[in-house]
Amino acid sequence: MRGPMSVINRPAPAVVETDEVTVVVATRNRPDRLRETVPHHRAPTIIVDNGSDEPLDVPGAHDADLADEEDTGLPAGVVPSPVVAESAGSQRRVDVVRLEENIGAAARNTGVLWARTPFVAFADDDSYWEAGSLARAVEILRSHPKAALLTGRVLIGPEARPDPVSDYMATAPIGTPPGAAGPSVLGFLSCAVVVRREAFLKAGGFLPQLFVYGEEALLAMDLAAAGHELSYVPELTVRHFPEPAGRDNRARARREARNRALTAVLRRPPAVIARVLSEVGRTCPAALADLASDLPWALRNRRPLPAAIESHLRRLES
Repeated sequence: MRGPMSVINRPAPAVVETDEVTVVVATRNRPDRLRETVPHHRAPTIIVDNGSDEPLDVPGAHDADLADEEDTGLPAGVVPSPVVAESAGSQRRVDVVRLEENIGAAARNTGVLWARTPFVAFADDDSYWEAGSLARAVEILRSHPKAALLTGRVLIGPEARPDPVSDYMATAPIGTPPGAAGPSVLGFLSCAVVVRREAFLKAGGFLPQLFVYGEEALLAMDLAAAGHELSYVPELTVRHFPEPAGRDNRARARREARNRALTAVLRRPPAVIARVLSEVGRTCPAALADLASDLPWALRNRRPLPAAIESHLRRLES
């Protein structure tokens, strides 16, 4: 039985509202979701097929000629096979980039590398940005040159319930700098951000070693450490229609705990690392075992955060 996504009205393909943003969607084995959400994307769209068991079928698509594309700068080992679909009655372009294997959240990096716009909006295969949000995000980023990331308000399901994460961000727990686009954030939901492409790539994007779950925290830290503003802007709205059935919540909790510990080792001071490792060891010992093989690499690549960013994190954790 289908979840709440089945109640979405399927509109005609959306007309582009801005050509300065590319929507990047990473997906795996969920073509039905894409068929319901992609028509809502109102900007050029790149779908990264993250090693699906069956190649993603995009109706009306045709193979693109790689020789005609710019060098994407894709990392070694990533073999894209682009497909281009032009939506009838729309100026929007849809590219499908196929990856040979599932690389987790880092698949979004591939989409950003493929994009040729100054800004990138992320969406999941079960989400989309409401009309007007992408064009407004461009206006805000153009008028706030220090901003590298805007995160919008998330409304869940057909009843449009506010996501608790959005409600919390609205309280501005770490304040709002003068002249900023909105309250500062040091975390976000991946399906609800628009980023400045250059800043995202310079920060390294989503760390492949984290794979999935909790990958946003490290990127937020690194963007802030580079001097960028990350802001919550509630006038930018995302509709999200999650369907949790079939997911292994215990496996997810284990991965989240492992990633929280790895992120602490990479960026946090020794006292915080000790606390996080103790908490993870007490609540999910298997996650520490998962972390063991990555510890030598993490210690070699430690880059502690500036004091001001660490102070903001302490405030959020208090």
